[in-house]
Amino acid sequence: MFDWSVITQNLDLLGWGLLVTLRYTVITCLLGLVIGLVIALAQLSPLRVTRVAGMLFVEFFRNVPLLVWLLWSYYALPIFAGIRISREAAGILALSLYGAAYYAEILRAGIQALDHGQGDAAKALGMSPLQAMYRIILPQAFRQMIPPLAGQTIIQMKNTTLLSVITIPDLLYQASYISSFTYRPMEVYTAVGIIFLIILVPSNYLARRLELRNH
Repeated sequence: MFDWSVITQNLDLLGWGLLVTLRYTVITCLLGLVIGLVIALAQLSPLRVTRVAGMLFVEFFRNVPLLVWLLWSYYALPIFAGIRISREAAGILALSLYGAAYYAEILRAGIQALDHGQGDAAKALGMSPLQAMYRIILPQAFRQMIPPLAGQTIIQMKNTTLLSVITIPDLLYQASYISSFTYRPMEVYTAVGIIFLIILVPSNYLARRLELRNH
């Protein structure tokens, strides 16, 4: 029989796990956006070496599973690079770089979709390419990029569930811990699923509304 008391008795652990999940989502999304913008601009650079470097970054991180990056960041960096890294730093590093590869493609496509005449007009006004990008191109392109950026942010939150493999006490890790002493995995993981539905269903709905508004 389904026993909801398992959930009510451990709400503090689940609540703490949710806060950890949200914290990592916010941090890695912000870092991913910043790094992704740099990579997107690198791919649009007139310099071939910069374009290739940006392309390699995207291919490198998009084609290796996130789980591998998490384990490699935490266990392999100290071995191969001699870098001592905490599990928190490893989680942020792997998630941010992985997310940046996807954000970069969204940002690059959004910038390229903008009318090239905007850049020509900025140049006619005496702006440098960098000034034109930040003052003219990015503000206009960003409106079109909001829906896919929102979608990728939702995916990023779901990706945080992998943090449990390096013992970061996120929502899934706490669920596993509760299951280990209550022996009630069905109730615990059902609660986790409900929590994600409560957060992500409205988020998906908002992303779709934004997409329709921009069409």
